Amino acid sequence: MARIEIIYFSGYGHTARQAQAVLEGAQTKGEARLWAIPEDGVVSDELWAAADAADALIFGAPTYMGNAPWQFKRFADDSSKRWFERAWADKFAGGFTNSGSNLGDKGETLNYFRVLAGQHGMLWVPLNQMPSNLLASTADDRNWGGGTAGAVATSPADSSPEQGPRPGDLISAHDYGVRIAEIAAVRG
Repeated sequence: MARIEIIYFSGYGHTARQAQAVLEGAQTKGEARLWAIPEDGVVSDELWAAADAADALIFGAPTYMGNAPWQFKRFADDSSKRWFERAWADKFAGGFTNSGSNLGDKGETLNYFRVLAGQHGMLWVPLNQMPSNLLASTADDRNWGGGTAGAVATSPADSSPEQGPRPGDLISAHDYGVRIAEIAAVRG
């Protein structure tokens, strides 16, 4: 079975809920774990060792002010030793993000994750889900946000983590976890 490590930051709990959906999907086809980046952005040696041994890494963070928050960026900057050693080259990578608005510049965060993966020589796995963009589509439908690069979610600014992300976003995140685990298992 493929080993998938899901590394994320969540400021208010909404992105943690999205991470849980990705985890549940990935666990259907592989061995997967969640790693929450703490408030100070400093991750454990155990996380680094797990990431180095993984077949796939999935990055997650909310979109704040048009990009990933500084806590995730600190993790990314601290990964430079792995970059120099090419420790993550040819691993699979994916990403997910969440914001309070339907658009919320989520694409900038996903592009940040893709560039990080590219710098490490990783192979990015796109979402591969048709958007729910018909007149009858609702927030309960998979990929209601219309993402392509990774899983996107919307959690209204005044919602609790129990109220957001929306149901379709969690289905999309779950199915994205399944997809990455399936792809990683083929190589494994």
